[in-house]
Amino acid sequence: MHDRRFNPASAHKLEDPQRLVWLPPDAIVAALEVQPGDVVADIGAGTGYFALPLARAIGPSGHLFAVDAQQEMLSLLRQKLDSAPMPNIEPVHAEADRTSLPDHACSLVFLANIWHEFDDRGAVLRETMRILRPGGRIAILDWRTDVEPVAGPPLAHRIADADAQNELRRAGFAPLPSTALWPSSWLVQGVRPQ
Repeated sequence: MHDRRFNPASAHKLEDPQRLVWLPPDAIVAALEVQPGDVVADIGAGTGYFALPLARAIGPSGHLFAVDAQQEMLSLLRQKLDSAPMPNIEPVHAEADRTSLPDHACSLVFLANIWHEFDDRGAVLRETMRILRPGGRIAILDWRTDVEPVAGPPLAHRIADADAQNELRRAGFAPLPSTALWPSSWLVQGVRPQ
């Protein structure tokens, strides 16, 4: 594991109540504009910080693939699901550039706080293009480069939102305007061409 990948031994930080203040999941889910019945891949789902509210937003007619490369993180998510079952969540152990999800299965691919971790973001975008339906969206939430960290990776590991938008454009996505509504994060979205 390189030094940019989140260490599962720090999973307790993902449950810190202060995180709800500086990274409010309901506000971010609202910004994603998911609809009942959507099929979402939450790549880097971790312990379910976004997967759980996303699954509630898409409802029982939707489906959420909670993809994570670290089995330890998925085990923590499964413990939550054992206590409060959500049948529309399917944990998937896979890397972001090899998800094993079906072609054109998703209406939204969401990557939260992991964009800075990837060595080959082009490979992740090719995989995203493969699993997205035509007209589907990619949404990347990551750490701002213009604020001192309250949490998250050091500034040297962070990627600017403009760079992420350029990467989307080069991969064939139509970028949407970026959003920096939260104290430490930006949100960049793009649309897969029809």
